[in-house]
Amino acid sequence: MPVDMPADVLDAERAHLAAARAALRAMREHARSLSADAAGDWVSREILQGLLDQRVAALADQPDAPLFFGRLDRSADDDLPGTIYVGRRHVHDDRSRPLVIDWRAPVSRAFYQAGPADPMGVALRRRFGYQGGELTAYEDEPLGDGRPGRLPAGPPPEQSSLLLREIERPRSGPMRDIVATIQPDQDEIVRADLGVTVCVQGAPGTGKTAVGLHRAAYLLFTHRERLTRSGVMVVGPNRAFLSYISSVLPALGEVRVDQTTVTGMLGGHAHPEDPAVSAVKGDGRMAAVLERALWLHVGKPEEGLLVTKGANRYRVPEHEVREMVAALRGTTRYGPGRTILAQRLAHSVLVQMERRGESPDDRVQDAVARSKPVKAILDQVWPKLTAEQVLFRLLSDAEFLARAAKTDLSAEERELISWRKPYRTHRSAKWSAADAALLDELNDLIERTPSHGHLVIDEAQDLSAMQLRALGRRCRTGSATILGDLAQGTTPWSATSWKTVLDHLGQPDGEVTELTVGFRVPREVLDFAARLLPSVAPDLAAPRSLRPGAGSLTVRHVPDAVAAVPEVVREALGREGSIGVIVPDSAVPAVSAALDGAAELVGGEAPAGDSAAEDRVLIVPATLAKGLEYDHVVLVEPADIVAAEDRGLARLYVVLTRAVTSLTVLHAEPLPAQLTS
Repeated sequence: MPVDMPADVLDAERAHLAAARAALRAMREHARSLSADAAGDWVSREILQGLLDQRVAALADQPDAPLFFGRLDRSADDDLPGTIYVGRRHVHDDRSRPLVIDWRAPVSRAFYQAGPADPMGVALRRRFGYQGGELTAYEDEPLGDGRPGRLPAGPPPEQSSLLLREIERPRSGPMRDIVATIQPDQDEIVRADLGVTVCVQGAPGTGKTAVGLHRAAYLLFTHRERLTRSGVMVVGPNRAFLSYISSVLPALGEVRVDQTTVTGMLGGHAHPEDPAVSAVKGDGRMAAVLERALWLHVGKPEEGLLVTKGANRYRVPEHEVREMVAALRGTTRYGPGRTILAQRLAHSVLVQMERRGESPDDRVQDAVARSKPVKAILDQVWPKLTAEQVLFRLLSDAEFLARAAKTDLSAEERELISWRKPYRTHRSAKWSAADAALLDELNDLIERTPSHGHLVIDEAQDLSAMQLRALGRRCRTGSATILGDLAQGTTPWSATSWKTVLDHLGQPDGEVTELTVGFRVPREVLDFAARLLPSVAPDLAAPRSLRPGAGSLTVRHVPDAVAAVPEVVREALGREGSIGVIVPDSAVPAVSAALDGAAELVGGEAPAGDSAAEDRVLIVPATLAKGLEYDHVVLVEPADIVAAEDRGLARLYVVLTRAVTSLTVLHAEPLPAQLTS
C-alpha cells in the first residue's frame, strides 16, 4: 500500500530534495578529503589520485537538473525500502541510508516498466515536475496492490502529462539526457546485456541516440570494473554532433567515456576525393586486396643463413629458410611473423651449437635473432613495412595493384582508384577519409588493433564497409550499440540492410530492433517528411509520432527564400526555444549575410560545429544537420538541397525531421514532386 503522505505533499518532497542535495554535497566533500598519499609508490599514487578525481567529478551536482525525478511506493515483501526515489545517481546520508537510488539499479527498472498488468511490486508511481532545479509538481499513478493482474479501480490512466511536458520542453544548448522519460521499449534496449550487440533502427525523433548513450551509462554502472579496464567509446558522425551530445554522459555521472568521430579515430585524414573513388575504396572487397598487397612483400630467400661465432660457422640452408617462411606466411600478423621468423632462424642455429657440445641459453638465441646475418635475411624475405608504404605502392603502381586485386576489382575500378599524379613518397602523400580506413586495415594486418569493451556507433548507416571493419576491430572482444536510420543514409555507400552492417562489423549475431514511435518530432512534420520514404527507403515502415503538432508545419512559397529568412527568424524569436536555420551548404554565406543585415534579430549565428552552442539562432549547413535537433527549424530551398548530391532526397528527409516544435519551409524553386503529391 502507498505510504502515508503529509497534507502538503510538495513541501515534503522539496524537503527530501534538499536533504538529498545536502547529502550529495557531503559525499563529494568526503571524496575530496581522501588522499592518494597512502599509496606506496609514485605510479600507484598517480593512479589512485586519478580515480579520486573521477569520483569527485562524478559526484558533481547540477542545480538546474532534478536530482530525482520519480518515486516508487512498493508493496513487495523484501529487504528493500518501501519508498524509493529514482534519480540520476545514488545518494546516501551519513548513516548510509539511500535517499536516491540510481536509475540503473535493478530495483529502478520498475519505474520504467511497471504497469497495471504487471506492477512489479509497485503500488504507486510518482513523477515529479521541475522548473530548472525547483520541484514544482507531482503526478501519481496507482498500480493496484502491486500484484500482477490486480488492476486499480477506475478507468485506465492517461499518458502522463508531466512526462509529455518533459518530452516537449523547449531546449537550448547541448542535448539533454532522457533519463526521466525513457519509455518501456527504449528501456529494454538500454538494459540489454553487455555481451549482446544491439542494432537500433530508429526513425527520427524516436530517441535512438539518447538510448545508445544511456545504454553506455547503464553498462558502465553494471560492469564498472570490466569496462573501466577495457573502455567505452562513442563514435559520432562529426564534431558538431559530439559537441551536441557532450553533456549527456557527464550529467549521468559518467566522465570517463571517449567520444570521437570515425575520421578522428582513423588519424584525422580528410583530403578531398571524388565520391566515386571513395565508394570503391570503401567497398568490402578492398579487404582481400589489401591482405594480398601486404603478403606480396614476402619473398623467397636467395640464399641460406650463415652465422659466424668465433671460429665456428653455422648454416641454415636455403630450403629450410623457405620452409620457415612458407609455414608462417598468412598464419600470423605480418609484424609478429617477422619476429617469429627471426626466432626460428636463431633456434635452428642454437640446435647446431648444441650438437657441437656448446650450452647456449635464451640470451644467445636473442643475440642471434638480432644479428646482422639474420636481419639481412629478414630484410630480403620479410621486409619491415608500414601501412603507408603498402598503400602508397598499391595506389601508385598499376602493375602491383593488378596483382593484388586479381579478380576482386575490375580494370575500370583499378584505374579509378589509381593515383594519376603519384606522390613522390608515402611521407608526402595526402590521404583521404577512405584511405584512412584502408590504412587502418593494413595496420591491423601488421599489428593487432586494441579492442574496447563497448562501442556506441551513431549514424552507422552512413559508414562504408571498410569503416565498419575498422570499428569492428575496436570491439572484437566486446560488444556494440549500433544506431541509425536506413532512410537517412546520405553517402554513396549508405547501407540498405542492417544485416550487412553487422556482418562488416564482425558482429553477425547482433540483434536488430526497431523504434518507430517518435516523441520529439510533431506528427504533422513527420508525416510531411515521410512522403519521401517510398523514394529513399521503401522497405521501412512509416514512423509515427505521439505528438499531433497541429500548426507545427508551415510551407511558404516566396520570391526569394534567402531574403525571407530574417522575417521568419523574427517570428521564431517570439517563441521559446532554439532556432536552427538549415540551408544548402552553398547558401551559408548568403543566409549569414542576410541575418547580419538584420543583426538586431539575432544574438549570434555560426555554422554548426563552431563553439556557439549557447547562441539561440544557428545557421546549419544541410550536410551537418544529421543528429541535431532544434525547437524551431527554418528550412531554406529544399530543391537545392536535393540537387546538391546523389542522395539528395535522403538528405532532405534528414533536415525535414530536425524540428521538435515547428518547421517553416521557405522555397522559391518548386518543391520535390514527392512532397507535393
